[in-house]
Amino acid sequence: MKIFISADIEGTTGICHWDETEKNHADWKYFSDQMTREVAAACQGAMDAGCQEIIVKDAHDSARNIDPRGLPECVRLHRGWAGLPGSMMMCLDESFSGCVFTGYHSGASWADSPLSHTMNTANNYVLINGQRVSEMTINGMLAAYYGVPLLCVTGDQGICSAAKAANPNIETVPVNEGCGNGVLSIHPDLAVKRIREAVARSLQKPDLKAMLYPLPAHFSVQICYKKHQSANSAACYPGVRRVDDLTVGFEADDYMDVLRTFKFVL
Repeated sequence: MKIFISADIEGTTGICHWDETEKNHADWKYFSDQMTREVAAACQGAMDAGCQEIIVKDAHDSARNIDPRGLPECVRLHRGWAGLPGSMMMCLDESFSGCVFTGYHSGASWADSPLSHTMNTANNYVLINGQRVSEMTINGMLAAYYGVPLLCVTGDQGICSAAKAANPNIETVPVNEGCGNGVLSIHPDLAVKRIREAVARSLQKPDLKAMLYPLPAHFSVQICYKKHQSANSAACYPGVRRVDDLTVGFEADDYMDVLRTFKFVL
């Protein structure tokens, strides 16, 4: 088995403030270490289930957060950004048996996390077919595009509930519960234990394809920005139309066309 792991930080156990997500703040080091521990736990769970080929994408901010020394030797780690539409899923293709999302968080304007956002903090929300989406949605659909099931999602309660709503077969490990501008979290060691167990459990299921994220046949997309200037600029991209002062929209049948457009307007 070959497993892909996309790792973010805003859904790491206990995290509740933007200072804890940024390399130039002292608080970042602790959560970078915990992010590494949670990714390592996902790797160990995959190895417990017999997997010996794992690729991890460091998918937060600088993409230079995970300490490689904390990961098993069989793991290859992609750091930095390639500048391609795959973004947080760089290196994923049809050859993988499954993927895991660690440290994921609620989407923009969701009340389930003080750090809720979708790809950046410049938008109020992103809609696909009328539903507000998260980075999990965007990346889960890309996995499904390649026929790769989403085995497990870890992060805040909101994103875990959204994963279950999309496909009840997906394993989840909620580690934080949003409380206004704070979070109620489980113990970081318990999070590591549960993540390892959940990933191993997901890979022991008889039909991994039952965990595919739903992929629509057509995509009607809207992005509502926080600034009208952003909408004005995005509407210049081919195929993108102005909906109102803050919002643009576009249509696509091929999901890769959605991601290509996101690359320039999201």
